[in-house]
Amino acid sequence: MPEITLTAEVGRATGSRATRRLRKEGKIPAIVYGHGTEPLSVAIDGPALRVALTGESGTNQLLELDTGSDRYLVLARSFQRHPVRGTVQHVDFQITSRDEMVTVEVPVVITGDAVDVRHADGGVDQQLFTVSVSARPGSIPTSLEIDISAMVIGDVLRVADLDLPDGVVADTDPETAIAVAHAARAQVLEAEEEGGEEGAAEGVGEDGAAAAGESGEGSEPTES
Repeated sequence: MPEITLTAEVGRATGSRATRRLRKEGKIPAIVYGHGTEPLSVAIDGPALRVALTGESGTNQLLELDTGSDRYLVLARSFQRHPVRGTVQHVDFQITSRDEMVTVEVPVVITGDAVDVRHADGGVDQQLFTVSVSARPGSIPTSLEIDISAMVIGDVLRVADLDLPDGVVADTDPETAIAVAHAARAQVLEAEEEGGEEGAAEGVGEDGAAAAGESGEGSEPTES
C-alpha cells in the first residue's frame, strides 16, 4: 500500500479558542505519537485528509506526515467527531514502520449468490461486518471477501473460513459467525407453531391419563 503524503503544520496553538480558529480555516488539530517520540501537536488540511481517508483503503490508509523538518509514517488511529454534523474534529496519528505488525479493523464483504437458499425462499444474514487483523502497514487488505454461493439453509460461515492474504492474521475469534443461511421466516414460525401444538397435545394426553388414574384409585364399587 503506497502512502499518501500530507502536510502537517507544527507549533499550533492549543486551547479551545485556537482550535475553533483552526477549524474555521478548514484545518483539523491532531496529535502524532509513538515509537518513543514526544507527542507532537500538528494541524492537517481538512479537505486533504478527507480525500486521503475516503479512498479504497479507508481509514487504514498509510500516511506520511511532512512537517518540513521531519517525516512520519503514520496510521490514523482515533477520531473525534462533531456530535451533530459528524465531521472530524481531531485525529490521533500513530507512528509506525513498514516492518512492524499493526492491528486494524478490516471490512468484510459478502460475495456470490446463495442459489439453494434463495430457491428455498430463505435468506443469508451477515452477522459480522469487520474483522480485527494483524499485518504490516503495507499489507493491510482493503477488505476481506467471503463467498456465500455454496451455502444451504442451516450453514454458517465463520472467521475461520476467510481466505486471508499472506502476512495477514485474524485476531477475531475464528468461531465468530460472519454469515448465517436461514429458512424463510414464515417457515420458521410454522415449525415453531407445530412444535408448540405437539407439545400441548402431549401435555393434554399425559394430564388426561394421570387424571383417569387418580379417579380410578379413589373410586369404590357400587353395591347392587
